[in-house]
Amino acid sequence: MKNRKIKISLFISYFVFAILLNSVGILIQRSVNQYGTDELSAGLLEGFKDLSIAFASFLAGSFLPRLGYKKAMLLALALVFSGCLIMYYGNSFNAVKILFTLLGISFAFIKTSVYSLTGLLTTGEKEHTGFLSAIESVFMIGIATAFIGFPLFYSDTDPDAWLNIYPAIALLVAFSFIFLLTSDFSALTHKYPAVNPLHDLKQMFYLLKRPAVPVFALAALMYVMAEQGIMSWLPTFNERVLHLPEALAVRMSVILILSIAAGRYVSALLVKKMSWLLLLLICLAAAGLMVITVLPHAANPGAEEIKTLSDVPLIAWVFPLIGFFLAPVYPMVSSAVLSSTEKIFHSPMASLLVFFSALGGTAGSRLAGWLFHTIGGSKAFYFSLIPLTALVICLLMLQLIISRKKV
Repeated sequence: MKNRKIKISLFISYFVFAILLNSVGILIQRSVNQYGTDELSAGLLEGFKDLSIAFASFLAGSFLPRLGYKKAMLLALALVFSGCLIMYYGNSFNAVKILFTLLGISFAFIKTSVYSLTGLLTTGEKEHTGFLSAIESVFMIGIATAFIGFPLFYSDTDPDAWLNIYPAIALLVAFSFIFLLTSDFSALTHKYPAVNPLHDLKQMFYLLKRPAVPVFALAALMYVMAEQGIMSWLPTFNERVLHLPEALAVRMSVILILSIAAGRYVSALLVKKMSWLLLLLICLAAAGLMVITVLPHAANPGAEEIKTLSDVPLIAWVFPLIGFFLAPVYPMVSSAVLSSTEKIFHSPMASLLVFFSALGGTAGSRLAGWLFHTIGGSKAFYFSLIPLTALVICLLMLQLIISRKKV
């Protein structure tokens, strides 16, 4: 029963962070349209989020076992609550930067805690994989909530009306804080003996010497580069290239999120019946095929004036479905490596995962912004073929290393 309540608290915290953290695509669009920011500057927003994640992830892996995962997650929620108020009252591009910096630091604590606790809350590789897939699905549902929720606050008469979502989110953060505060972590704390934080930091660098870890890190970086590059710029792609109205451009982006959530749910079932490597190779091939066959239609999307869903061009419905095929990669690769690593190393390993994922998100969004600015939005997403190809190579190498038990 205690573990059940802890799991629920992890789900709630992940859901709250998903709403805010992955609203970066919406905030990129709002920054360009309302604050007059150009695409190159707007592309830096992912960096404020992800570089702070990368920096904090090293501290997280070293200090969180000593600080305690419950305290770390409570601190993260408190920072996010403050960020919501800063955004509501600040109402500027600088306020957006501060918000995402606080979100990045906080998410490093949250994600490292969640991935580290997973090994203690589950038994066996399949349960471990299933829990990670489930919690990542909750994360995708939270992102979908953001893409549906933000447009509900848009107004044609008040350009600042959309900011009213932040007090509402702050209340949700407060609820998550209270729920987490009342959860009992005492049964788990004894499994992490207090050690010198510098020793924990050295463990992270020690892990990089293991053959699977650099490949694992590169795979995480490549995946997030592809996913975040598309996710962060899809609302702008829908508006600028496919000529959807601003609010509708955001709402249509929810298809990508829902397809990722569905993909992770389906993959959690399929992985019990087939090799995870074969499943991921099929998915990556399908994702690459979608880029090659669907994106060319962006050059001629159809009707210029779009007022209703029936006017939306087919590509706006089809291309976001690429998320279904990208979905299984992140949780399955993470689970494959974490479940093959001693539990004492799960915290530093999770920090390395967060660090390289953050670098991938920054690179993907920054590159997409540069491509939008230089060659146009209709061609920008072709860059995803590069990380998708690199992922195939990484997966083959990773499976070879794991099969030889060199993790």
